[in-house]
Amino acid sequence: MSDVESSGSTTSSPFATRRNVLRGVAGAAGLAAVSGGLLTACSSSSDDKKKTGGNAASIAGSTVTFGSNYSDAAPKAAFSALTASATTSSKVKVKVNTVDHNTFQQNITSYLQGTPDDLFTWFAGYRMQYFAAQGLVEPIDDVWEKIGGNFSASAKQLSTGLDGHQYLVPIYNYPWVVFYNKSEFAKRHYSVPTTWDEYVKLAKKMKSDGLIPIAFADKDGWPALGTFDILNMRINGYDYHIKLMKHEIPWTDQGVHTVFQHWAEIMPYLQTGANGRIWQDASKALEQKQAGMMFQGTNQVAAQYVTDKADLDDLDFFTFPSINPQWGQDYMDAPTDGFMLSKKAKNSDAAKAVLEYIGTGPAESEYLKTDQWDVGLVNGLQVPTYNAIQKKSVAEIAKCKSVAQFMDRDSDPAMANAMISIIQKFIDDPSTGNIASLQKSAESQAKAIYS
Repeated sequence: MSDVESSGSTTSSPFATRRNVLRGVAGAAGLAAVSGGLLTACSSSSDDKKKTGGNAASIAGSTVTFGSNYSDAAPKAAFSALTASATTSSKVKVKVNTVDHNTFQQNITSYLQGTPDDLFTWFAGYRMQYFAAQGLVEPIDDVWEKIGGNFSASAKQLSTGLDGHQYLVPIYNYPWVVFYNKSEFAKRHYSVPTTWDEYVKLAKKMKSDGLIPIAFADKDGWPALGTFDILNMRINGYDYHIKLMKHEIPWTDQGVHTVFQHWAEIMPYLQTGANGRIWQDASKALEQKQAGMMFQGTNQVAAQYVTDKADLDDLDFFTFPSINPQWGQDYMDAPTDGFMLSKKAKNSDAAKAVLEYIGTGPAESEYLKTDQWDVGLVNGLQVPTYNAIQKKSVAEIAKCKSVAQFMDRDSDPAMANAMISIIQKFIDDPSTGNIASLQKSAESQAKAIYS
């Protein structure tokens, strides 16, 4: 773990693993608090541990600690710029404790039960509600009284717990889409597919041309959840997706079977050996034009192009093709990330001052000066630094009738964790018989989890 003042770049944790949203989080409520664990906040001075009086004069010069999972190079730089500008605006010093994404997610509950930082990075929607319901985070309704006019009703809802209180300040979201290199499509005279049949036909053509049609990786477990989500929303619609995530529809339903059948149809065109590959390596196959397409979030693919100093201007995307005309291309995953206040925060008044700044247009614009892959959420936000990917992201998200938050954020953590294992087994064996068996396994585990 590293302690770095906000005026400088954060230093990464010595643990070099990448993001894995779910592993270790399932069943998190039962984890015991761990003293001195990997996510335990580094100690601060006795003065910093005292809560301040709440006015500008009393918090000026005080310090808040910020637990961050922005461990990859590109988002870490953007977060450093954000916290530095927060200090300039609020006069509150921000000490960032960076832990690699994988470790952060694995230890989140023991972290919050132990000695957490004042603020920490996390996810909107169910993921936020899960920890709010356990009483591990502090409501920030007073912050939302000041920043609420900056956000849409949907952004506020994503920041609201099951008890009606607000617990998160959002910073950005990003779409899950199909990426490709413009130069490669132009050279090979490929056309962007808008229907399933066109998508499959293009994949076949790419394979015959000697390309990997679709770069694909699932060693971390979570990436393939996005493929299930988009197929589910394209085939069965958004409401079906939400009901399935809440187990209001059984996993043995024919709609789920149809999702896996469509996935099996394109399996011959997905990069082989996915369960042994991290998504960064799949992205490199696209960068190096060994692969023709890749379905993933801009938060990963575009960010990786930036990190690898690849030609970001050559990168483009299209929304996943239509399968069921009833739903067309109306829905997508567009996860929202943000920041929360620990229940055990030592300097909550100063921390709220930082959150109040983060929930403004200037704060999002400052973050997005460095971030070349996400898009801000403040109403009417004007960001001169948006590139073509970001401008297109704003437009495509706006076209959606509804956006989902990703399987691991829309469902119970234990169920999402169960689906990681089930989907990896499907990737190894996409046969019809195995699909039926995996559906039964998913339903059995869902009954136990949701009971």
